[in-house]
Amino acid sequence: MGPRPLPQGPRMGPRPLPLYLALEGFSFLTSSIASMLLKSGWRTSNAGVGNAGPDPSSRPSHHGLPGLPPLPSGVSAEVLADAMDAEARRRFAGFLDGVQRYRDHPYRRRVSDPPLAWQRGAVGLRDYGGPEGGIPVLVVPSQVNRGYILDLNGRRSFMRHLARRGFRPFLVDWGWPGEEEQTFDLTGYITQRLEPALDHVHAVCGRPPIVVGYCMGGLLALALCLRRGADVAGFLALATPWNFHADDTPQMRVMMGAKDWVAEVVERLGEMPVDLLQAMFSGLDPRSIGRKFRAFGTIPPRSAKANAFVAMEDWVNDGVPLAGPVALECLLGWYGDNTPGRGEWTVAGEVIDPRRLGVPSMAVIPRNDRIVPPGSAGALAALLPGCETRTVALGHIGLIVGSAAVREVYGPVVRWMRATAKDGCVATR
Repeated sequence: MGPRPLPQGPRMGPRPLPLYLALEGFSFLTSSIASMLLKSGWRTSNAGVGNAGPDPSSRPSHHGLPGLPPLPSGVSAEVLADAMDAEARRRFAGFLDGVQRYRDHPYRRRVSDPPLAWQRGAVGLRDYGGPEGGIPVLVVPSQVNRGYILDLNGRRSFMRHLARRGFRPFLVDWGWPGEEEQTFDLTGYITQRLEPALDHVHAVCGRPPIVVGYCMGGLLALALCLRRGADVAGFLALATPWNFHADDTPQMRVMMGAKDWVAEVVERLGEMPVDLLQAMFSGLDPRSIGRKFRAFGTIPPRSAKANAFVAMEDWVNDGVPLAGPVALECLLGWYGDNTPGRGEWTVAGEVIDPRRLGVPSMAVIPRNDRIVPPGSAGALAALLPGCETRTVALGHIGLIVGSAAVREVYGPVVRWMRATAKDGCVATR
């Protein structure tokens, strides 16, 4: 079963829209209540029946809200309350306007995915062409979102960039988990899908490929390289986590706090639904949702900036569910127990130890990454023997599709791949 196409009618997102409406609506509601309390000075609504409320002279400040400094001279509580209410209404209206503009925007992804050159179950390989004798590259995306973030459109495409630079790139397309994949854990995906895909690339190109992994896909790619070291030429990790407990960030605390109830949902449903995945990522920075849609509402709708925003949002909202065993292994094993960072993550009973990698490696670490903190990705680079490490002032997604990605990431990666091939590391083994 292949990936489901994007709808061509009005957008139903952003997903999960009810959650985003609730978050912004709650912010608007609490601001409005605060402004009313400010005006009333905390007097109760039934003051006329013997419950007059606290004596204003006992309040810590003349505007009636404990703990706040006195109002500036000449500013009344009523004026401040009206300003608060107006600002809350402005922000909520701006959010709604941005969402509606996104839903109605004419942009659609126009590039066509290359046909599947190989398929096993729901998982396939997309061949992006390039010269027949070009250096083969097998790119493994995350399973959390669709892989076409690496081929977003004609202006932002890591895969097409490689093909234009003389490589022969193949992209793993995880598809929508079918009946067999629903039972897979990570071992199943690696041994029954990635390894046969690697065999296909090797057979077609007649030489071992460089294996590239992005985000979660980097962990799967690393396991593939360790298990099949004689059949790969190099390993490139893009924003790939390793030590999941390296950074005690608010985002990590959100993930840790949610893991038990999310695990309960996954066990009952047999999968991690797309909307649940989106809700978890929203929890990393709930205020960012309102900010980005308010900002989008101020952008000229036909501009390149607006098109880029819509392209990204369409991709974010076009996810697929995670198979239940995979979701539990990642959530409880990776995030909960930090099995990779503790040297306890196994595939088919074999510990995945980066120190055993016998091919050249490179790691690109985004300094502004909130999904994979630099400390987590840096832990992997520190363990890979002789790893060439590049830290860039980009975010998790900007690393791949940002305006600086070609200069900061694509170029250095291409140079490393060519140097690896020139040194004789890309040769039939």
